[in-house]
Amino acid sequence: MKLIRRAALFLSDLAEVASIAVTEGVEGLQRVNIKLFVPLLPMLSELSQDFDEILKTHAGKTALEFKYDGARIQIHRDGEMVRIWSRRLSEVTQSLPEITEIARKDLQGDSFILDAEVVAMGKDGRPFPFQELMRRFKRIHGIESAASEIPLSLHLFDCLFLDGRSLIDEPYEERWLRLSTISRGKYLARRKVTGDKAEAEAFLNEAIAAGHEGLMAKALNSSYMPGNRAKLWFKIKPAESVDCVIIAADRGSGRRRGWLSNYHLAVADGGGGFVPVGKTFKGLTDKEFIEMTARLKELQLADDGYTITVKPEVVVEVAYNEIQASPQYSSGFALRFARITRIREDKSPEQITALAELQALFERQFISKSRRES
Repeated sequence: MKLIRRAALFLSDLAEVASIAVTEGVEGLQRVNIKLFVPLLPMLSELSQDFDEILKTHAGKTALEFKYDGARIQIHRDGEMVRIWSRRLSEVTQSLPEITEIARKDLQGDSFILDAEVVAMGKDGRPFPFQELMRRFKRIHGIESAASEIPLSLHLFDCLFLDGRSLIDEPYEERWLRLSTISRGKYLARRKVTGDKAEAEAFLNEAIAAGHEGLMAKALNSSYMPGNRAKLWFKIKPAESVDCVIIAADRGSGRRRGWLSNYHLAVADGGGGFVPVGKTFKGLTDKEFIEMTARLKELQLADDGYTITVKPEVVVEVAYNEIQASPQYSSGFALRFARITRIREDKSPEQITALAELQALFERQFISKSRRES
């Protein structure tokens, strides 16, 4: 089963996987590897704010990278051919001509697959709001004018394939070395390898001061596991937020009459489903409420006259005051003072926060709170 799943991740074609399994058996499946111009699901990370935990998990030393407030992309090149995909595996080559040009002319190697982040940058060198970047991704016409209005900065952080050879089973440190070579040290994510907590905290502060989200912490020996979330990679963000999917919405009243304005939020249950963790009507502008109403109505599955149940497709980043134990929700938890901070067009429902991760955040929060009270 593990071999079949791995082959399916690499080929993105279950019919082809089934054919190989039938005609070539286990040996055939073992030979399946990543292919140029077949996008891979990105490797995922767990959320942590505890450098002690991270350093312990990563055997005393970790690689820290700036976590940019941008959009993740996957760049494939073979000779002069360059194609780029978003983290949701939608092709965005046409929207990113300057990144295509960099991949074709500034990066070495006959063929490669790279993991990277693009950030919309202002003239002052600080990142534009995430929403500005999403406008670039959605543009089909007027790309040249959009590129001049919202210039992009490229930050490379992984090399999955180079000159005909897959690198995903190689350790992270080896992949970074290859990435440094083909980029000649340009366009790399800001990075620091350390085993010192104080140094890690200072680097986090540096990332935040530069206008970015926080840090990524990566085990030096970690392989690249497409679509998997593990403690080999952690994301460190000072703001307390999680990624949720909207599973239902209530009709508004008063000034919000006619809108769907109270959103039912859920996290992944770890078994392919979703469990609720609360509701919120906070965080969106009037224009966003109107757009969200139209979008959710297109995803409607059921309507009881007050609440409509929707297909879980819209991912939102949700800030909260604290996580509370709650018998009201099947997840067992509720987000207190939840508010939507942004709509994550770049994320799919499979990439949202998992219930196990929420539980870990709850327990960590409880421990730190009891220490303060004591």
